[in-house]
Amino acid sequence: MKKTELELEFETKLKEYKLLIYKVCRMYKDNDDDIQDLYQEIIIQLWKSFPKFRGESKFSTWLYRIALNTALTSYSKQKRAIQTSDVELYNIQMPYEEDIGLKEEQHQQLHTAIQQLNDVEKSIVILYLENKSYDDMEEILGISNATLRVKMNRIKEKLRTLTNNK
Repeated sequence: MKKTELELEFETKLKEYKLLIYKVCRMYKDNDDDIQDLYQEIIIQLWKSFPKFRGESKFSTWLYRIALNTALTSYSKQKRAIQTSDVELYNIQMPYEEDIGLKEEQHQQLHTAIQQLNDVEKSIVILYLENKSYDDMEEILGISNATLRVKMNRIKEKLRTLTNNK
């Protein structure tokens, strides 16, 4: 079966941003199975929304918004029966890969501290760690620039406290 231009463009974008998606998954899930499930769910949501992407914002901004919304939605779905979609139905083949290049001990300490943050704080941290500007964060999260700056200062202090107590 020959892939369409849309499918090829989507796969190219996914290859470019797969580590970003993985980082979102790691922020919201603790074990490998849950991380893989969330990864696949984000891919599916991205594929469903991809034809509607109009390029009015950066692709990474659009991707973050969908990935974070999917991750946040997954929390509310945990108590209800989860509907699954077979990724093969969408003819998407993106292998799950481990995050490479991070020092495991430091990564684990930071990850453990971040897991103790609330959902909004986690979203802000992941965007901050990806060097997103406060303007980009405002667009992705819908939180004012000034409020984001205050929250980020409080989050930094909270993370310092959490990592120093280890």
